[in-house]
Amino acid sequence: MTEQHRIVVLGAGYAGLAAAQQANKAKGARVTVIDLHTEFVDRVRLHQVVAGQDVQRWELRKALQDKGIEFVNGRAERIDTAARRVELATGDAVEYDSLIYALGSRADLSMVPGAADYAYTVATSEDVQRIPELTGRVAVVGAGATGLETATELAESRPDLQVALVSSDEPGGWLIPKAVEHIRTVLDRLGVEVQVAKVAAVTATGLELVDGGRIDADIVLWTTGFMVPEVAARSGLPVDARNRVLVDEHLRVPGAEGVYAVGDAAVMMGHNGRVARMSCQAAQPAGKYLGAAVAARLRGKQPAPFQARFVLTCISLGRRDAVVQFMKADDSNGNTVLTGRTGVWIKEQIVTMVGRAAKP
Repeated sequence: MTEQHRIVVLGAGYAGLAAAQQANKAKGARVTVIDLHTEFVDRVRLHQVVAGQDVQRWELRKALQDKGIEFVNGRAERIDTAARRVELATGDAVEYDSLIYALGSRADLSMVPGAADYAYTVATSEDVQRIPELTGRVAVVGAGATGLETATELAESRPDLQVALVSSDEPGGWLIPKAVEHIRTVLDRLGVEVQVAKVAAVTATGLELVDGGRIDADIVLWTTGFMVPEVAARSGLPVDARNRVLVDEHLRVPGAEGVYAVGDAAVMMGHNGRVARMSCQAAQPAGKYLGAAVAARLRGKQPAPFQARFVLTCISLGRRDAVVQFMKADDSNGNTVLTGRTGVWIKEQIVTMVGRAAKP
């Protein structure tokens, strides 16, 4: 009997699950997914969970095993590329022939003093579960997509709260003026207090600002800045200053035979040589590409290079409004913006599609 080719996927996020499903189509392959978590919750819906809404979640082991994919619940500590094995915190090890590194990202609370001690994040399901009951005044730090979605969701769903959105930049300022204006209009309508200021420190009672000001808050939700696990760096893989794995145009890790990296934890190139930003719309297609590429190599084929392409950016502004900014392939702004009910419909369709694609 021919020995099976062992494909190990490290991480069960959007990129890892997409890669596992595609790799599982390879004849003669055995796919194993390793993840610290036991269930999958759509990361792009975590702001809804913060606001007290129920979202779909499912067990990783059952969903994967139903498709013939093995699941190992554990924390990866190190990759031994010479022995081709992933060492777990328990002391156990999982051997591989091909390894797909897809550990994703988490919130970075090291940016200002006090954030790690007093702020809460919404980057993972576990982060959200640690948030205490929201009362009084909530300060949301960061006006990127996550911050905007969290602030507007809370303001709309929880009128008993006072919501402040604090950012060093104008909310949505990376979008075209029409989108920025609409975002401001919705924030005003929902009663969100906007403070364009830089945070110097987080305290038990709120935020201290660089300009000497202060914002009182009962709860601080930190939504700006992401970091990736240090497993790759500890394992001697090539990484950038943020510990993201360096890869070639095929998402292979140079100098590590049989090792690939994808998603937020990898430096993936996009259209026109721009690095793809951390997002599910980059991670999921990249994972799908990589799983198929590994399967193709088992058939003796050489896959085409990967290149991330973007179409649009969708930001929900509560359940009844949204902004959809169409993008160029290289992720620069296009000229079209959709808002209101049309924006809500597009956003919901995309988020639903992403969630369905994640589940095997």
